[in-house]
Amino acid sequence: MAKSQETYNKKEKEKKRLKKRQEKEKKREERKAAPKRSAEEMFSYVDEHGQLTDTPPDPSKKIVIEAEDIEIGVPKRPEGEEVITTRFGRVDFFNDSKGYGFIKEKDTNEKFFVHINGTVEEINEGDKVSFELEKGPKGMNAVDVKKASF
Repeated sequence: MAKSQETYNKKEKEKKRLKKRQEKEKKREERKAAPKRSAEEMFSYVDEHGQLTDTPPDPSKKIVIEAEDIEIGVPKRPEGEEVITTRFGRVDFFNDSKGYGFIKEKDTNEKFFVHINGTVEEINEGDKVSFELEKGPKGMNAVDVKKASF
């Protein structure tokens, strides 16, 4: 006589499926039996403090904003304001044979990658340098690197 093909694990999985199906059916019946909510009950509003509430806002507290006053994007700089692009730092590591290294910025102690093609003159480890930043494939790269005294 052959053994039954249903194992304990199969029986347990089938029980779980059946229980889940019954729970789903029960929830469906409850939703059908529940009274329908009106659209007004489903709305939520945002008050002047940014909190969600179920009461509509007070029309007396309404602030009118002109469309021309809304700026999208980066605001324009005033005419006289100049952006400082030159940074100063020290060569933290530089490998002459491979042609790359890292510069540690003086103010923020951030490290930036530098390639031999981004240098104006020959640099070595420990040199004080001035440089500019350029977006590279893996982050910001130092370019236009020159020796400096600061």
